[in-house]
Amino acid sequence: MIPADRRAFEHLAVRSEATDPECAAFFTALAEGEALAGDRLDAFARACGAREASYEPLAGCQAYPAYVAWLALNAAPADAVLALTANFSAWGGYCAAIATALREHYGLTDEACAFFDFFAEPSPDLDRLAERAVGAALDEGRLDERRARTYGRLLQQYEASFWTALSGTTA
Repeated sequence: MIPADRRAFEHLAVRSEATDPECAAFFTALAEGEALAGDRLDAFARACGAREASYEPLAGCQAYPAYVAWLALNAAPADAVLALTANFSAWGGYCAAIATALREHYGLTDEACAFFDFFAEPSPDLDRLAERAVGAALDEGRLDERRARTYGRLLQQYEASFWTALSGTTA
């Protein structure tokens, strides 16, 4: 998911660079964050004893990054900013709960939980970039709030599919 999201955010940054620099700055920051998150995920995988060679993707876990890629190709950048920002609040809450549970129930270290800690805390810098991007789009009439809400709702549903697939239950 991380490499796919990073490429999608990089694509959105390039798409919006000339016409929407505020959105480009937001997506560039997201792509950089994905790189940092990926570095932290390795420690979690090691703590769990996971081996890359044994990893088999779960279909339900692929819907979210596939939709982010669809947004990168099709959505107006400002609409994607709004939808993604709304979803990050829920994602951050999940990550905070997971980090706490991993420490309490499995005794994992701060290093092993760093991936979840990274996303658990709000990012004031990212929030400011999102506010600038959405504000500029509103001022220029480039934001379709109805469409952005639809994108956000779908992101939430695809994220729920991700967690359902990880739990091994069916939706």
